[in-house]
Amino acid sequence: MYDRKTWIVLALCGTLLAIGMMEQSKKSAAQREADRQKQEQAARLKEQQDKEKAKNPPVETPAQPPALAVEPVPPSTEEEVVTLESDKVTFTFTNIGGGIKFADFKTEKRIDDPSQPVRINERSGGPIGGIAAPDYGLKNVAYSYDEAASVPGKKVVYSGKLENGLVVRKAFSLVETGEPGSPYLLDLALTLENGSAAPFGIKDWSVYAGDAVPLHKGEFANHTGVFWYEDNTMIFRDPSKFKGGFIWGAAKSVLESPAGEKVIYAGVTNQFFATALRPNEPMDSTVWAKPSHLEGKSIRAGIRFPDVTLNPAEKKEFGYRIFIGPKHNPMLRKMGHGWGELMQYGGPVADWMLIGPVARFLNWVLNGMHGLMDGVAKKWAWGLAIILLTIVVRTVIWPLHAKSTRTMKRMSKLQPEIAKLKEKYPDDPNKLNTEMMGLYRKYGINPLGGCLPMFVQIPIFFGFYTMLQYAVELRHQGFLWVDDLSMPDTLTHAFGIPINILPVVMAITSFLQIRMTPKTGDPTQQKIIMFMPFIFFFFCYNFASALALYWTTQNLFSIGQTWLMNRVPEPELVARKGGGKQSWMQRKMQQMQELQRQQQQAQRQRQADGKPTPPDNTKRRPPRTGG
Repeated sequence: MYDRKTWIVLALCGTLLAIGMMEQSKKSAAQREADRQKQEQAARLKEQQDKEKAKNPPVETPAQPPALAVEPVPPSTEEEVVTLESDKVTFTFTNIGGGIKFADFKTEKRIDDPSQPVRINERSGGPIGGIAAPDYGLKNVAYSYDEAASVPGKKVVYSGKLENGLVVRKAFSLVETGEPGSPYLLDLALTLENGSAAPFGIKDWSVYAGDAVPLHKGEFANHTGVFWYEDNTMIFRDPSKFKGGFIWGAAKSVLESPAGEKVIYAGVTNQFFATALRPNEPMDSTVWAKPSHLEGKSIRAGIRFPDVTLNPAEKKEFGYRIFIGPKHNPMLRKMGHGWGELMQYGGPVADWMLIGPVARFLNWVLNGMHGLMDGVAKKWAWGLAIILLTIVVRTVIWPLHAKSTRTMKRMSKLQPEIAKLKEKYPDDPNKLNTEMMGLYRKYGINPLGGCLPMFVQIPIFFGFYTMLQYAVELRHQGFLWVDDLSMPDTLTHAFGIPINILPVVMAITSFLQIRMTPKTGDPTQQKIIMFMPFIFFFFCYNFASALALYWTTQNLFSIGQTWLMNRVPEPELVARKGGGKQSWMQRKMQQMQELQRQQQQAQRQRQADGKPTPPDNTKRRPPRTGG
C-alpha cells in the first residue's frame, strides 16, 4: 500500500489520533451506565420541581407597570403537547418552556433498537427555542397555547410571562417551500415585550438550542459538541474542553464564543445529527455551552440576544430558522448559506492540508457511485460504492505509487555501496553525506523520490477517513455479513470482547502488502515497519466497518499492484555521464556542506591566530539515507 516513510507518518498521526480518542473512552460501560441512571434520576427530580414551581409561581407586585400590548392567557400548569409533521420529521412541542420538546426522524432508526426512531433533544433540560436566563438556567414556565393563532399541522403559537415581567410570544412554523433540507426546517418568530415598570436589558438572556448526546455507547466523545459559524469559519468544541488539559488549559464550567462577532448560526451536534439556530439577520451575539446530563459525553447550548434594552411595554421581534436533521453533505451543500460546514470535515488547518476539500469531493463521488451501484445490488449498494471509489482513487494515484516503488528498488540496490560508505566514514557525517549525495547524483536517484508521492497520498487517506467517519448515508446499510457500515462489524463476543472480522482481514492484508514492498533502511527500521499493521489493528479495531472495508480494499489493490510491479524488469543502476544533473535537494545539501566547510576553516584560522573560538551550538546532522 505505502512505503516505509508513509507508514511512519501514518503511525505518528494515528498514534496522536488514537491517544486523543482513548482519553475520552476510559470509563467502563458499567460506570457509564451508572452515570446515565444517576443523571436521569436528577433530571426527573428537576422536572418535578419545575412542575411544582409552575403550579405555584412567585407573585410579583411591580410598581404600576404600564399596560401590556400582549397580555397572555393564563396557562395550563399541566404539560400539553402538540405536533407538527413533515415527511421526514415529527416535531413534538410542549407548553412547559414553550418550544420543541423533541424531534423524531421517520427514516433514521436507533442503533440499539432499530424499531425506534432517532430522537433529538430527548433528555434535555428544556425545549429547543426555550428562554435561558443569564445564569444559563432554563425558564421552563408554563406557556399558553394560542389556538386561535395556531394552524393545525402547520403552525404552533405559544405566549407566556416570566417571573421578571418579560412577556414572550413564539410562533413555530413548518417550512414548506420544497427547497433542499426543508423537511428538517422550522421558522421561529419570537417577540419579547417588557412587562415590568423599569427598563430591561436582554443581552445576557438567550434562546436555547437544545442538547446533543452520543448515538450509542461506543461513539467517541469528540463527535459530540457545540459549534458556531462566524466570519465564514466553523468553530467546534467537544465536551472534553470543560475538563481542561495540557492544550486547553484550566477546566471550565462554561464555554463561550468571542464577543463582538456576528453569529451566522450555532447549535449542537453528535456524529451524524445536528440542531442549529440561524438568526434571520446575523447578530452581534455570543454562544454559550455547558455540560449536559451525561458527564463528558453530552453538551447543551444557547445563543444570546443582542445588546438591546427594552423600555416598559416596548417590544422587540427576532426571527430564527431552526434546523434539526442529519448531517447529509449533498443536502447541506444544496441548502447554501454556509450550512455545508456542519459536516465537520475540519477547520482552517484541515482545509490548508486539503483534507476538508478532499473529503467533500470524495463524499460527492461516493454518492454518485452509490447511484450507479443501486441498480446493480440495492442491498449492498453502499458497500460496493466504497469498494469502487477505493479502486478508482488507487488507479488515479497509480503513477505516483509506481514512481515511488521504482525509486525504492533503485535505492535498495545502492544499499551495499551506502554500507561501505558508512564503514569508511563512521565518525564524519558531513563527509558521509557528501559522498552519499555524490552516489545518488552519479546514478540519477532523487533521495526524496520515494517520499514525495507519499505526501500527495496523505490528504487522500485522511480525507477518505474523515468522509467515511461522518457519512450518515451509511447508517443501517449492510454489506456481506456487515449489518451497519457506520458501526464495527461485530459478529459475536468472546469473553466480553467483540469479534470484528474486517479489522483482522485489514491487518493480514497490510502485513502481506508490506512483505512484498522493496526493503530500504536498516534492519531495525524494517522490523518496526513490519510491526505497523498490528499497531493499526488495535487502533482501528472498533472503528466503523466502512473504514475497515476501505482499508482492506486498498490493501488488496496494492498487493495486486505490487505483484504486477514485481513482474516489471528490475531498473538498472547505470552511472550517468558527468555524474548526472544535480537535483534541488542535492544542490541545497551541497550549499550547506560548503557553508559548514567555510565555518570550520574560519574556526581553524582563529585558533591559529590565538583568538577565542565561539562555542559551536549547531547539532550534527545524521547521515541521510533517503526515503
